[in-house]
Amino acid sequence: MSSAIHWFRRGLRLSDNTALNAALAAHDSVVPAYVLSTWKAAHRWTGPGRQRFLCEALASLQAGLSKAGGRLVVRAGDAVEELSALVRETGATAIYANRDPDPFGQEVEARLAARARELGVNLHLCKDAALHERDEVLTGGASPFRVFTPYSRAWAKLDKASPGQTVARISVPSTVASLPLPGLAHWGLEPDATSIPPASEAAAAARLERFLEAAVVQYAAQRDLPAVEGTSRISQDLRFGLLSIRTVYARVAERLRELGPERGRSVQIYINELCWREFYFQVLWHAPHVLAQEYGAAYRGLPWSHDPAALERWCQGQTGFPIVDAGMRQLLSTGFMHNRVRMITAMFLTKDLHQDWRAGEQWFMQRLLDGEIASNNGGWQWSAGTGTDAAPYFRIQNPWTQSERFDPQAAYIKHWVPELRDVPAARLHQPPSPGLRFHRDYPLPMVEHGRERLASLQLYKEHLAKTR
Repeated sequence: MSSAIHWFRRGLRLSDNTALNAALAAHDSVVPAYVLSTWKAAHRWTGPGRQRFLCEALASLQAGLSKAGGRLVVRAGDAVEELSALVRETGATAIYANRDPDPFGQEVEARLAARARELGVNLHLCKDAALHERDEVLTGGASPFRVFTPYSRAWAKLDKASPGQTVARISVPSTVASLPLPGLAHWGLEPDATSIPPASEAAAAARLERFLEAAVVQYAAQRDLPAVEGTSRISQDLRFGLLSIRTVYARVAERLRELGPERGRSVQIYINELCWREFYFQVLWHAPHVLAQEYGAAYRGLPWSHDPAALERWCQGQTGFPIVDAGMRQLLSTGFMHNRVRMITAMFLTKDLHQDWRAGEQWFMQRLLDGEIASNNGGWQWSAGTGTDAAPYFRIQNPWTQSERFDPQAAYIKHWVPELRDVPAARLHQPPSPGLRFHRDYPLPMVEHGRERLASLQLYKEHLAKTR
């Protein structure tokens, strides 16, 4: 009777789980395991909201495994050491896991591969997080794409894998010890005020279906309007693997066929967003230095301003720019920020306040439930003008005109910045008169956008003159 270990990582689901299905197909008994990290109190890439979502997702996974006749084996510590101990305890002959798209996970995979050879067990690492990963989408010269549009054309031509099976039954040895499911206390965290959505496979599937039923048809027209529920809101589900990307793509493609080419234009634009996610996976795979450095070598060493007080005002939504503050407060309250507003807030930090994009990248990762290392880094470098963009540093969004264009009635602003709810919308799309506040409880704008735009252009221009 053969036994294997399936190591749950970011694919916290029983439906269309590549590595789990492979383990069940090849072995009589499978031990589903999750290894808790042991950092305490603070972490560069996560915070209380994200960890609470993870805890709920693990509880949902445990319930699903129990219904299928199994259970989740929880351990805590170094993943390689804990999985090695499980191999010795269970006599497993193989370990199955889905590959991680970021360098941190890949480093663990390399150590696990070496340990598996020492233990004499087989390690199976499966593609699961992406439709196309690593070296699957390359230029005609077999090099990685540096710009999105040609990448997307090549990506679209490739066949997409269909969803796999959903686990119905699983046999897990009853003698394997397990820790209880974690709470925030495991990481030394206190609950914060973040309001998170239900974290389960069923809830994620329902979110996808609601989007496909209605909002996807208007996606092209409404996706940039933060006051409208015009996006899918499944980004956290893809990040934690409550939905598989194959299932999402299959359902979206089915909806596209139902609507036809003309009515389906919005659906195609949404598919393009799924492609962006994989483009940034590819960038991180080929250029892992982007987590520490600018993607474009010419932009490394930019003389960023280091002003902790200014950074803190941005983090707390107290900049005096209503659309910026609305976005930052939405993030604090919900662990989510509308994508258009992510660009506005990121560009404000880097181009108006001249702060290092890495500080904003870290804050987003600590607060966003859907924080995906590759996408978050790609978005920040795009906004900072240092990343994969054909027209980089001189693109500088004006927060006032952005809010007028995408939140004309100021509905989004007034929801998240309630002290401005009685101010006429038109006034909120332009700076207040000198020395006059929008409201006594709301700060004056930190900076004058026009002046900071010119300063930013000069800063980049002078730096590039020195490096080229």
